[in-house]
Amino acid sequence: MWQSLGLTLLVIVATLVCALLFMMFGWYVVWQLFLSKFKFLRELVGDAGTPQAETQPSEAQSERKSGAPLRSRGRTARQRVSFPENAS
Repeated sequence: MWQSLGLTLLVIVATLVCALLFMMFGWYVVWQLFLSKFKFLRELVGDAGTPQAETQPSEAQSERKSGAPLRSRGRTARQRVSFPENAS
């Protein structure tokens, strides 16, 4: 009798631990992929990190204030065209 009761308690505790670990892993994955992009949720959790999504708008605002055109901001090295100075 005590063995079956102990086994039942062990199964219940193991099930709760597995469910808790699964929920924590799911929260971590969703946080890394999606939720950490929202400043409001980062403030609620108390995360002091600054992801790239937050730094990009500040760069755009600083370029608008400095008068730089927005089209030239997003160009990569592949999109830039360089002409040789002496083509002879």
